[in-house]
Amino acid sequence: MSAVLDTPVAVRRAAMDLLARREHGRVELTRKLRQRGAADELIEPALDRLAEEGLLSEARYLESFIRYRASAGYGPARIREELGQRGLNRGDIDQALRESEVEWTVRLQEVWQRKFAGQRPHDPRSRAQQTRFLAYRGFSLEMIGRLLSGRDLDDY
Repeated sequence: MSAVLDTPVAVRRAAMDLLARREHGRVELTRKLRQRGAADELIEPALDRLAEEGLLSEARYLESFIRYRASAGYGPARIREELGQRGLNRGDIDQALRESEVEWTVRLQEVWQRKFAGQRPHDPRSRAQQTRFLAYRGFSLEMIGRLLSGRDLDDY
């Protein structure tokens, strides 16, 4: 199935095929092109050109990834970690999270409602269980504490 990626045109075509499916970050796209057999000296110029043409955009990738993971029920800490593992710049990640239009308190309530049916913890053990689950999902302990104690999340 895979063609040999030994020319600039072949590398560009493979990169554009990947970008047509979904947004990619530069590091992720580089890795995928290497896996397909493209040489580094062909990858970098191809990605530079795609970025100049606006076809490869880290900002669009960040926005898309944040929206996708937030809709899957993950909080900002988890998303920040996942993007960092994908080789994105921490400052860019933090800025994208700040600029995202995700209502984190609403996401937290939705995840909690889905997992725990809106039942506040009745003892320390169930509180710890709910806290662990929501923290693992990437929500801050402050937000979780407000939710589980019944305080207004909008004060956050």
